[in-house]
Amino acid sequence: MHSNHFHKMMAVPRAASDCEPADPSNTLTSRLNTLLNSSGSGYVLNLCPSTQYLIQAPILFAAPNQEISTVGYPTDNSRAVLVVNGPVSNGTGQTTAVDGTCANCDGVRLRNVQINGTRAGAPPINGGANIEMGGPNSGQLIEYVHSFDPRSWSCLHVAEGTLNCNNVTVQNNDIGPAGSDLFQQWADGISVACSNSLVRNNMINNPTDGGIVLFGAPGTRVENNTIWVETNTLLGGINMVDVSPYSGDYNGVVVTNNTIAGGFATSPDTGSATKGTNAEDVIIKIGIAIGPRTWFGPQYLNNVSTGGTVLNNQLTGAFSYGIAISSATNFTIENNVLVGNTSFIGARGPNCSTSDLTPSPAPFVIDINNTAKSTTQSDFVANTNGDGLTCVLPPPGGDYWPFGGNPSASPTSPPEPSPSTSSHSSTAKTVGIVLGAIAGILFVALAAWYIRKWALKRAEARTLFKATRQVQKGYIRSKEQF
Repeated sequence: MHSNHFHKMMAVPRAASDCEPADPSNTLTSRLNTLLNSSGSGYVLNLCPSTQYLIQAPILFAAPNQEISTVGYPTDNSRAVLVVNGPVSNGTGQTTAVDGTCANCDGVRLRNVQINGTRAGAPPINGGANIEMGGPNSGQLIEYVHSFDPRSWSCLHVAEGTLNCNNVTVQNNDIGPAGSDLFQQWADGISVACSNSLVRNNMINNPTDGGIVLFGAPGTRVENNTIWVETNTLLGGINMVDVSPYSGDYNGVVVTNNTIAGGFATSPDTGSATKGTNAEDVIIKIGIAIGPRTWFGPQYLNNVSTGGTVLNNQLTGAFSYGIAISSATNFTIENNVLVGNTSFIGARGPNCSTSDLTPSPAPFVIDINNTAKSTTQSDFVANTNGDGLTCVLPPPGGDYWPFGGNPSASPTSPPEPSPSTSSHSSTAKTVGIVLGAIAGILFVALAAWYIRKWALKRAEARTLFKATRQVQKGYIRSKEQF
């Protein structure tokens, strides 16, 4: 399914030993695009290390097997920076730095560069992602790219074409920050709609909409990625909720061995308390979201997400829901575990439906009214309304955040999870729930540091929050048989 890009890339000669300069800046965009347009298949556009390229329009791949990369393939901040610098007016303007969606862009490669989308705290504008790849093509590669601060909705989008995109590899990238957690100012880290793709070993920091969003993308494998938040609340870590463009088809999709880290306490660890305050009240609302109703409520009526597999993923830190399932069929969700210190917190927000009962925060929740023919691990809590769960809000302060540490900035393999004790089949009428307890294990990969910044202690949670939610202790409590 996934070709070995490394050996093939090493066989492609560079067009020249010198790199293309950023000056004169007034001709930069046209020069770069002319080189790609005129040089044909296999051309390598060499960018200079430690150089910023202020571009006024997207740089467009134009032929098969072309490459844009920094000379020497550095992986640190010496990578060349493509800066989105086109004008913005009335909510429109340049949003994309690199576009690889041409009709003849099989095998193009974006490697070892940085993309600065330059939103800089402004509201989002309409347009494409920092990087637009995919389209009617196969065999593309995006690796060792740092894409951050998109003006629009995503740091990296791999588009479906006319459902004919195939086999794109997205690996070893450092993505984010992306967007703001202010209402409707969110942005994704990685957004994939291309079938049979591979998304692995990426570090995704501070996205605000979805860390990794799969728009169907049947046959795609998502593995060994790390998603974490520090200063902004994230709606969903990994999302399998979209009906379009594949009508909810997630067949062959495997999401495995990913680490998702919610917020941690930023107050000093005194050694006696297990939880503290977080200066920004940061959580991840849903670690892994499955099914359109978890996200959109009844908007898509009886549509469902179908056929995916979610195995051996690790959750740590503060969430509202670890994994939430609603309106899904033929899914397999097993051996996903909590590691280190966790909290499950939050309360109904103003966008929650007044007629629906939002389930209490919990590690694993499943709506038994519309989830069918699925195999799930035994520690899911059944509910009868899993609609629109991103409407919940974190508590406004209080000692609810676990002490722990954020991931390092370098890609690492997550620890092996403990196996689930048992599994069961869920239908629209019955979902077995048995006693389950998961022992806490040390989370070595996240122990590099555990105090991010000193913060003044915030006020205790508001009386309303205390009255509406009892904070869970971070590990699954025993449940009576449903």
